[in-house]
Amino acid sequence: MKENKMKKTTTLAFYLIFISFAQAEFPNGFVAAINLTETGGKPGPILGDGGAALGPLQIHRIYWQDAIKYDRSIGGRYEDCSDLGYSIKVMDAYMRRYAPAAYRDGDCEKMARIHNGGPAGHRKNATVRYWIKVNRWMGGAE
Repeated sequence: MKENKMKKTTTLAFYLIFISFAQAEFPNGFVAAINLTETGGKPGPILGDGGAALGPLQIHRIYWQDAIKYDRSIGGRYEDCSDLGYSIKVMDAYMRRYAPAAYRDGDCEKMARIHNGGPAGHRKNATVRYWIKVNRWMGGAE
């Protein structure tokens, strides 16, 4: 049991280091916390929300469309959201479009709630529980 816990801790540490290098301008641990909240840290073509969300960050098609409309340099296809690096680019553009001040200031709560609830997600009561989960992964208190 002790060996399994150490293996999980080592894996999580490696994962957090990897994610921190792959992030754009997000605060340390933010992308990893979103991924862990959305899929338990799983990579690849994971379908969620009844098939409406895709990949490690659980990007919905409309979210992806908004992001690539805002930043055409992202390119690609919706299916590319299966890739963590691509999904980070999509989330980066989405935050620059809908939460520029939160993005600039590193306001993780606002960004997490917008990621979960759309452009006005930070105002929705339904996204508070999501933020609590993300914050827990980031090492925050409830």
